Amino acid sequence: MSVSKPAYNPLELTERVREFAIRIRPDGLEERRYYRFRGGLWYGGIATGDVVGCNLRCGFCWSWREASHRMSKGFLCKPDEVFRRLVSIAEKHKYKLVRLSGGEPTISKNHILRLLELFQNTDFTFILETNGILIGSDNDYAKELSQYSNLIVRVSIKGSSREEFHILTLADPVFFEYQLKALKNLVDAGLEPGRRVYPAVMLSFSTSETYENLKARLADIHPKLSREIDEEYVILYPHVVELLKSRGLNPKIAYKPEGIPVSMI
Repeated sequence: MSVSKPAYNPLELTERVREFAIRIRPDGLEERRYYRFRGGLWYGGIATGDVVGCNLRCGFCWSWREASHRMSKGFLCKPDEVFRRLVSIAEKHKYKLVRLSGGEPTISKNHILRLLELFQNTDFTFILETNGILIGSDNDYAKELSQYSNLIVRVSIKGSSREEFHILTLADPVFFEYQLKALKNLVDAGLEPGRRVYPAVMLSFSTSETYENLKARLADIHPKLSREIDEEYVILYPHVVELLKSRGLNPKIAYKPEGIPVSMI
């Protein structure tokens, strides 16, 4: 695999995305752009709000058309409106879990913190799915998140090495380290490894060697992190196949939407 495009800085991209995905109201409340709310069977059943806008451009992204790359128009929501929508879906389906997905939730920091505050005194568990870059760049972000006892943070690591990260995201490879730093910041802030914070790793493009090296690095942060990895593989939805081809990416292992494994090598 090789990449010819110049690398970008995800922190700089964050600011450009915020111009479209965020609106600050006169009262200081932060609205976030969404493109849908839905129920689903991930995690055994969860209510999901799909946000618009991401600070990475992954070549295997399932939401690239609507949210993460192109950024659809969507609609702006206040935190209390998001809370009501997620609770309504969860209660209808008897889910105990809620989350934001589609784009990168942490781009809208004040929005997500207010939403967590609303869920704090409920029986729901909030799963924060994030690439971790903003948490890795800001120790205080992890400390603020640690205040919420019903929060689980899933840090989705893009590949098993700097090189894989760059190939998959087109971003400056140094930002691979920010994802690992996010895990360290969250553990240092008091989130229990393996239970309240854990890594997910995209392995469709990794070798056994790079994966073992990553496990060793995770163990250096905390031993439980290397034992509680959510292993991710590409799902070959037609629009994902389109993106993979446009980026020249060939996963070693992938799955059909029906759950059938496919060897691509």
